[in-house]
Amino acid sequence: MEHTYAVIMAGGGGTRLWPVSRKERPKQLLPLIGQETLFQSTVSRLENLFPPERILVVTVEEQATEMRQQAPLIPEENYIIEPSPRGTASVVGLAAAVLQKRDPQAAMAVLPSDHFIRNRDLFHYLLRAAFEVSKNEYLVTLGITPTHASTGYGYIQQGESLDGKYKYPAYVVKSFKEKPNQETAQKLLRSGDHSWNSGMFIWSAGAILREIENQMPDLANALKNIVSAWGTDEQDNVLKQYWNDLKVETVDYGIMERAERVAVLPAGGLGWSDVGSWESLFEVLLPDMNGNIETNDAVHLAHETHNTLVYGTNEERLLVTIGVDDMVIIDTDDVLLVCKADQTQKVKDVVEHLRKHRQEKYL
Repeated sequence: MEHTYAVIMAGGGGTRLWPVSRKERPKQLLPLIGQETLFQSTVSRLENLFPPERILVVTVEEQATEMRQQAPLIPEENYIIEPSPRGTASVVGLAAAVLQKRDPQAAMAVLPSDHFIRNRDLFHYLLRAAFEVSKNEYLVTLGITPTHASTGYGYIQQGESLDGKYKYPAYVVKSFKEKPNQETAQKLLRSGDHSWNSGMFIWSAGAILREIENQMPDLANALKNIVSAWGTDEQDNVLKQYWNDLKVETVDYGIMERAERVAVLPAGGLGWSDVGSWESLFEVLLPDMNGNIETNDAVHLAHETHNTLVYGTNEERLLVTIGVDDMVIIDTDDVLLVCKADQTQKVKDVVEHLRKHRQEKYL
């Protein structure tokens, strides 16, 4: 593990967890599960695997100050600041280019800042195994064993087993599939050879940069210019000059779907959730005997109420539900959100509506 690094992608907005997740304080900076924020949990999950000096954080300026306070052991120079969001392909490329300049033998685990993982020991084992596979020039991803026919995740189809004496089963990736409709999701689940796309990737910096050069030459050219100025007085100016003209693209669509050497490690038993919506909290928080969950400072009086999540920000305010089933109720200082538990993916539509109608004070 000498030349291995963790790269935490931490610049997202978390719109599906509105109205708690806001522009100034998005979900990764919030203690949605337990006392630690999601970002702090991501950092602490890396203990005993990566020292702080080998953990990099890619984020935007508005969030960086808070992150430095939440994870003070990560060196200042390990924060890479995006001038503006340009998708995960650019994030991955910039981190890889900076790392390769620092350490030509660098290998990196790319990890979102907003995931929940219950089984830390298995997570460490999987990352060690994935780094071994990546030594053979594979781009490696962790595929989550599906527990239901989800329409909220992309899917990875696994093919033949990889040749080689690996510690953990590894397979060639046959295809990536975008988030499916319900009927397709049922078929993928029944097929038995599909995993959820976790968004966690492991590869050498050199391997991913070569793929970027093959598939996204404009990004590759920008990265060469940016990294040539990295560490000089011109770093920020050159970064802004090239960054803002980049095409917004995800690493999945821009690189992974057409890459030649892609492997997947099926990751069953991680206790994983991407905490992507209010409904996902039902997977990670323990309910009472009626299936109800109250979290944060919520004081909830439930009468004939079942399978309902209540999140409150004022411990002096009593929230009462009567005859309510399968609901999500989020109570903040300026917004009250009430929706069916299976409709929480549509919260992002409300955020878009507010943005279009310039109701910025609620965002």
